[in-house]
Amino acid sequence: MIQLKGIEFRYEDRTVLDHVDLEITDGEFVLLTGATGSGKSTLLGVVAGLVPDYTGGTLVGEVLWDGMSILELPARERADRIGFVGQNPAAWFVTDTVEEELAYGMEQLGLPPATMRRRVEETLDLLGIADLRHRDLRTLSGGEQQRVAIGAVLTMHPRLLVLDEPTSALDPTAAEDVLAILTRLVHDLGVSVLVAEHRIERVVPFADRMVLLRPDGSVQVDEPQTILETSPIAPPLVDLGRLAGWRPLPLTVRDARRRAVSLRERLDESIQDGRPAPVDRDQPTGPPASSARSLVVAQGRTPVLTGVDLTLHPGRVIALMGRNGAGKSTLLWALQGRLGRVSGTVETAGLDPHTVGGDRRRLLSGMVPQTAADLLYLESVVDECRAADDAAGAQPGHCRDLLERLAPGIDPTTHPRDLSEGQKLALAVAVVLTTRPPVLLLDEPTRGLDYPGKAALASMLRTLADEGHAVLVATHDVEFVAQTCDRVVVLAEGEVVSDGPTRAVVAESPSFAPQVTKVLGAPWLRVDEVAAVLDEVLG
Repeated sequence: MIQLKGIEFRYEDRTVLDHVDLEITDGEFVLLTGATGSGKSTLLGVVAGLVPDYTGGTLVGEVLWDGMSILELPARERADRIGFVGQNPAAWFVTDTVEEELAYGMEQLGLPPATMRRRVEETLDLLGIADLRHRDLRTLSGGEQQRVAIGAVLTMHPRLLVLDEPTSALDPTAAEDVLAILTRLVHDLGVSVLVAEHRIERVVPFADRMVLLRPDGSVQVDEPQTILETSPIAPPLVDLGRLAGWRPLPLTVRDARRRAVSLRERLDESIQDGRPAPVDRDQPTGPPASSARSLVVAQGRTPVLTGVDLTLHPGRVIALMGRNGAGKSTLLWALQGRLGRVSGTVETAGLDPHTVGGDRRRLLSGMVPQTAADLLYLESVVDECRAADDAAGAQPGHCRDLLERLAPGIDPTTHPRDLSEGQKLALAVAVVLTTRPPVLLLDEPTRGLDYPGKAALASMLRTLADEGHAVLVATHDVEFVAQTCDRVVVLAEGEVVSDGPTRAVVAESPSFAPQVTKVLGAPWLRVDEVAAVLDEVLG
């Protein structure tokens, strides 16, 4: 169907893609992965016709569709063949309401009104967003926007879907629903899917082939198990398989559970022999760093939070979880003080953050929003880092050092808008961390970060907590929660429905349980916990 031959893409000072060859056939599900900033979005843009028209740079090679060159065909003329969904859905919306957005692409193709009407209804049902039909796009949560963006592409019935991090803003259940829909399109309708994704654990069970984009711009294309044998970018399930010596490596929890019988027995025996089982940290004592009591927040006349109580203690990293639209982002902004409330109280360091000025508010709590680019306004990465150091009174180079740990190798002269979404996020996190606020609030901070980047972020947050900061992370990334957080608070319909130690909350939830817990059961959360016990047994 589509074939890339000898694709090379470079800017004046660096090569992004180097002699990439890739062929995708009808009804194939292909997973594209690689390090943060390695060029995954650029490769997708080449397929969709966005690169180099909207990015600049030099592109050479050939793109063939059914044997005919489409290299010079602009993106708008590929839309009925290739549907593209970017990382930031809101940036691609062109209308006001969900229904209008679903119909817009078909209007540009000149489809009959009856056809448009039928396809809109089919897509609303397919994605489970019929109740959003008349909603203003600006009022949707990040996950809801993501599903609408996918729906706007599906209504045009393309033969190839190209998706950049399509599940990054979705809760685990919604992500499974979207992936199930994509798989159904592949299997039942012969639609091909090319997905770039950092959360490999979600997508790899569905993939026919995997494309690993190396740091030098070349690619490795093979079956997922073959690539994951040696790839440094691998989900916890694969790491567990490597530790246990399983061959071939399991790609699904079901396969891993079948092979884990003897491993579970060894772990159980080690605990029975007196070796300590993994446990959560002790509950904190002393005064809180920030708190909310009976918090009620509304959007217009619609209540978003209804009587929320939350306490953030120094020295703890807390995860805020829940399905899309549960009110997580609203709670973060209410704690930060930018968002007002109908009733209830918010207190940080003895002050109501909503009543103090913006500069004082930023000293009370640092906020990293979902759209990281909102914090970036200067002409280069080095300017952003220098300004962050100056504002925080930090040693010169401190922000840059934080950025290098999160996303190594970023050219300091690059304009922030030219960074990948993951690199923008890493820069925004570094800027906020530079100020070392007593309370740190992060909204989906792992979007666009690869596994090493997430590990570096986890290490930073743990260090900040150990130094006495309070950290609240709103996230759908259950593996990051297992790696980083002491406590989990779950929201549903604007209310706290669960609040307790991470190990207790996630182990009881089929939606939020990490892969290791699904395979080995409680109390195991992470591969390193298993490795520590096995090392002691073999010791």
